Amino acid sequence: MKIKANNSNNPIWKEIYSHASLPKDLAQLEEMAHNLWWVWNHEGAKLFGKLDKELWKSTEGNPVLMLQRLSVKRMDEIIKDKDLMDEINDTYTLFRKYIDVIPDASKPSVAYFSMEYGLTNVLKIYSGGLGILAGDYLKEASDSNIDLTGVGFLYRYGYFTQSLSVEGQQVANYEPQNFASLPLTQVMNASGEPLMLQVPYPGRTVFVHLWKVAVGRISLYLMDTDIPENSEWDRSITHQLYGGDWENRMKQEYLLGIGGILALKKLGIKKQIYHCNEGHAALINAQRLVDYIQGSGLSFNEALEVVRSSALYTVHTPVPAGHDYFEEGLFGRYMGEFPAKLGISWDDFIDMGREEPGTSEKFSMSVFALNTCQEANGVSWLHGKVSQRMFSPIWKGYFPSESHVGWVTNGVHMPTWAATEWKRFYTSHFAPGFMTDQANKTYWEAIQRVSCEEIWNIRKALKQKLVDYIKIQFSDNWLKNQGDPSKVVSILDKINPNALLIGFGRRFATYKRAHLLFTDLDRLAKIINNEKYPIQFIYTGKAHPADGGGQGLIKYIVEISRRPEFLGKIIFLENYDMSLARRLISGVDVWFNTPTRPLEASGTSGEKAEMNGVLNFSVLDGWWYEGYREGAGWALTAKRTYENQQYQDQLDAATIYHILENKIIPLYYAKNSEGYSPEWIQYIKNSISQIAPDYTMRRMLDDYINRFYNKLATRSFRLKENNFAKAKEIAAWKEEVASHWDSFQVESFTLDQDLSKNPSIVGNEYTYRLVIDRKELQGMVGVDMVVTKDNPETNTLDLYDVYPFILKREEGSRLYFELKVSAPEAGLHKIGFRVHPVNKELPHRMDFAYVRWISM
Repeated sequence: MKIKANNSNNPIWKEIYSHASLPKDLAQLEEMAHNLWWVWNHEGAKLFGKLDKELWKSTEGNPVLMLQRLSVKRMDEIIKDKDLMDEINDTYTLFRKYIDVIPDASKPSVAYFSMEYGLTNVLKIYSGGLGILAGDYLKEASDSNIDLTGVGFLYRYGYFTQSLSVEGQQVANYEPQNFASLPLTQVMNASGEPLMLQVPYPGRTVFVHLWKVAVGRISLYLMDTDIPENSEWDRSITHQLYGGDWENRMKQEYLLGIGGILALKKLGIKKQIYHCNEGHAALINAQRLVDYIQGSGLSFNEALEVVRSSALYTVHTPVPAGHDYFEEGLFGRYMGEFPAKLGISWDDFIDMGREEPGTSEKFSMSVFALNTCQEANGVSWLHGKVSQRMFSPIWKGYFPSESHVGWVTNGVHMPTWAATEWKRFYTSHFAPGFMTDQANKTYWEAIQRVSCEEIWNIRKALKQKLVDYIKIQFSDNWLKNQGDPSKVVSILDKINPNALLIGFGRRFATYKRAHLLFTDLDRLAKIINNEKYPIQFIYTGKAHPADGGGQGLIKYIVEISRRPEFLGKIIFLENYDMSLARRLISGVDVWFNTPTRPLEASGTSGEKAEMNGVLNFSVLDGWWYEGYREGAGWALTAKRTYENQQYQDQLDAATIYHILENKIIPLYYAKNSEGYSPEWIQYIKNSISQIAPDYTMRRMLDDYINRFYNKLATRSFRLKENNFAKAKEIAAWKEEVASHWDSFQVESFTLDQDLSKNPSIVGNEYTYRLVIDRKELQGMVGVDMVVTKDNPETNTLDLYDVYPFILKREEGSRLYFELKVSAPEAGLHKIGFRVHPVNKELPHRMDFAYVRWISM
């Protein structure tokens, strides 16, 4: 037998990661690195940058990774550097002073659930506005000392990193995160081993590790299924944010809802309020129902009263198509065991997620959230109105304007998004107490007394920082995807900090109309190539990998930017993330936004710009519908001229060119001998003093507390006390009303005049008298006269007014009502009469939306 020259199987590799161990003298750094306090407190970030400037840069500002890579030599140098050690100790003292404050017990405690959190570019568990908002919310909850706990996912790959091909096509790259080098800690059990959460999925158990992110004073717990105990099928649940097919989305939302509540139980965490940040988290209420039924012995209806009374649903989507819907077969595979746990039928359960119960509609997470949360809100005043219309089919006896769906306009965490230069400015010029009372306009008005030169110097410095950042960060990438090195040199040379810089940065969804500026390229070329008034546009943003239209827009803009007449004057920056966003929203002069009205639920990038003296030029939609002030920015009207969207786009584009040519550019270049435009600086002053105070995260959190959290906590406490006595009472009343709702009869219904012969006269008073015999119905009822009017613009029947009848007396089962009312304004109206159940314990009519229309 011939002996083989070699014989080896494939190598079996095991990763062993080695990193530096900090000496005792530097242990404080480890503690600070693992708390995101440093993200919005410049003292912390500045300190880490001083430890090793090049390492801080190469780790993209990740202090945990930087400390792991710190050389022993450098550690010794730091310890021997007395001034640096003093700064470490001083910063740690500042950090501990902040952290050691106990939560404010006068404010309700909150459990907050979200699919994504944008806290820092280092922690890639966010994609866009929804996540950034959630991250800002946690930071402000920390600053405001709210007892809040967040729940989400620790994604292995997160959202994608964007690059561009030579042809300008978006390329999505999914890069794994090394959890050991991130600012988080794994949750351990009493034995010092990783805590293992077991989440029951159909036919199997999914095992979950928990990780804790310290966000200042509060904790965010992230679930991770990418562990050996799970099958490959289940390890991928927490691989990608918004990745995979509908089944993967179902698995993720099951884990966020069911697993999220089980995680809090495992950790021993109970809160007063349970807040769903979008419908993704709606299934928290399914698990909460099970817990009250199995743990407290409540019936389904009793448990529903308790769960609803402490739950809030925030919707961020302005159109039904943007919500998550699941086919009954898919939904049943995952939730099929729940009806038995709840003591109801499958049909009753799935109908909780349908606008039209008893049909074959898909299961809507948003409808389920609305049916299991007492309160709901949109994220701007306009979006609140849109949401009322969008959800009105759920409560068919009522008009959208009567809906309980409220609104809280989004805000931004000012300490995160205001550049350090502006934070120093605010501290220097605004009165003490400003940081804890940011919504108070009195503080912000002080900017009107500051010299124009000081403000202009800040703006110049931030513009230069942006230009330097672009040249450093993007030159290598441009060399890869431009193809022609000479063009890259030309672009870099043409980026001009003295030009009027206009920024556009957002998700590239087609409704955001990134193409609008490029409708008339000849006219745009004339604007851009005016050497006397240089102007440059900087675009950035990602399109979802499944959104071909959005990716096409990116390619189109990149192609235009490479044309000779636009080279170096229209620039597309790839891989829009929090790091780039901070530079862009503080470094441009104007923030540009062109959504299709009314599809911008809120938008927050323009609010971030406000904190940095950057002026907004936007469609009056979302937050800008409320925020716009003349003399503090520019706006495209909120009204549509054409139903045809192409025609509307052409009109809006022409308006944009006109405003640029006749308002924005002339104002910016009306410069004095000092090199700036006093009129432009006055716009900045007006913007900061009149608009910025209304769009801080402090104001937003206060609104949630005052409009929703307080009343939820108060009512929830009442329903739970004395062994859920009030919840049981309300549930029993609802069951009785539901059983006998059809039994009451109208005995008589009269009007003191015959309107069939004589039309009603404006100003005349008319008296309606109504007698209802409740028969078997035990509960009280109320009666409304509902007046409506046709709206020719929307082709809808709109509510004009509601006039409640007065109960004059009660005799046995008979109720005697009367209404004295004057005829409404002249014109054609429609009137109707509806009967509804009455109980002072209900928070609003939608809580028990039984309605019966009656005729005279």
